[in-house]
Amino acid sequence: MFDPSLPLVDLHRHLDGNVRVETIFELAQQHQISLPANNVADMRQFVQIQGRENDLLGFLKKLDWMVNVLVDLEAVRRVAYENVVDAAQSGLDYAELRFSPYYMAMNHQLPMVGVVDAVIDGVYAGCQDYPVKIALIGIMSRTFGQQACLDELEAILARRKHFVGVDLAGDEKGFPGEFFIKHFNKVRDAGLNITVHAGEALGAQSVWQAVTQLGAMRIGHGVRAVEDPRLMDYLYEHQIGIESCPTSNLHTSTVSDYAHHPLKQFINAGIPVSLNTDDPGVSNIDIAHEYAVAHHQLGLSFSQCQQCQRDGVAMAFLTQSERLELYQRAVGHIKNRG
Repeated sequence: MFDPSLPLVDLHRHLDGNVRVETIFELAQQHQISLPANNVADMRQFVQIQGRENDLLGFLKKLDWMVNVLVDLEAVRRVAYENVVDAAQSGLDYAELRFSPYYMAMNHQLPMVGVVDAVIDGVYAGCQDYPVKIALIGIMSRTFGQQACLDELEAILARRKHFVGVDLAGDEKGFPGEFFIKHFNKVRDAGLNITVHAGEALGAQSVWQAVTQLGAMRIGHGVRAVEDPRLMDYLYEHQIGIESCPTSNLHTSTVSDYAHHPLKQFINAGIPVSLNTDDPGVSNIDIAHEYAVAHHQLGLSFSQCQQCQRDGVAMAFLTQSERLELYQRAVGHIKNRG
């Protein structure tokens, strides 16, 4: 239920949450890594959601199988390249792929700057071969603590020109935003954009921390922001966008069902909202699925879905000329099909 004459973007898409099951199995066989299944079909239950998880951390365990097979930098490069292929084949005009260097490096003690370089190389190669524009967001994974986040931030900043922004993700309850104020001071000093996972596992106070203490320009998920009317007013007044991922929110039990998802409340409050896949390899979805969910399950009209497309472009960490280029590309697609 998206408009093909408008750009189709995905701003909240984890590169390390989109490793193909076939790739996991092949890399495991190549490097003699033990898996809990003997074939690709049986492996899917360990990697992809089979219904829903009890909480966010249960969902994140699915991703562990994806990074467990990143034995060397060539594997990292392969995964990055395949992410671009998947983005292009799902019809996206533009995607911001985010990843945690520490998370991708930790199982096999890879150098974090090497991981960053391998991702950059794989993404660049993919963009040479496929007609999709890709930007990178570096993640600090708070699950591993403040020092680990500082280490991966240094790896990200070492290749600063290849990134459009920095994110904070992971265990929102155990490591609240206030632990990372100094980290984001460094991000701002480097001139990078800021997006933060907030209001997913914790309440509105987490979103307040993200926007007032960390400098978030966009919020990942932000589901529980609706609990605080004053916060909703703040998000509207400052036009801080919500990176909404409805299917992921259901899979993590952040919402009990689609009827309780606040996407429409954000739209009605005039807050910019983009639709995104989050971890498409875990949820086994693509961007078209999210628009179908928004229309059929959340009750968005076609015009509201169009607005999400426009908001996605407006929220993207792009220059105005790059946004115009996306609109021109979308029109070109229509002409080519005609």
